[in-house]
Amino acid sequence: MTGAFDTRAFRDACGGFATGVCVITTSTPDGQVVGITANSFASISLDPPLVMWSPAKSSRRHDVFAEAAHFAIHVLSSDQRAVADGFVREANAFTALDWHRSDNGTPLIDGCVTRFECDRYASHDAGDHTIILGQVTDFATAPNAPLVFAGGRYAGLGQP
Repeated sequence: MTGAFDTRAFRDACGGFATGVCVITTSTPDGQVVGITANSFASISLDPPLVMWSPAKSSRRHDVFAEAAHFAIHVLSSDQRAVADGFVREANAFTALDWHRSDNGTPLIDGCVTRFECDRYASHDAGDHTIILGQVTDFATAPNAPLVFAGGRYAGLGQP
């Protein structure tokens, strides 16, 4: 490679990998509910059950999630694009949603393909992001088609 690294071209190249769309939620120490849309989710380990996601350090919500002891990862269904868009724009897009709190206060969104309730296991510096590992304490899944994101666009898959 010669010359300056083209970060926009790199981002576009990464966009060729289709991912699921997730909303991660948590509750602040004073009980405020917060969510963020992400596509940086992966399963890591079965024993112990670990998953990961990675918020951008430039996000105004980064520190809330980097410090959260508990959080939930919601894999969105193909009919939840408005949910994804809502949490892209604002941290508290819960008003139009069906949701409830877990026993530890984490907000849980209904109607997702899968929901993982997690305790923070570890976090790692990763350039302009933080990798957050969560140990799954509970999960729920439904036979819904997932919402996917590729090439800067949302798409829905057919029925599972």
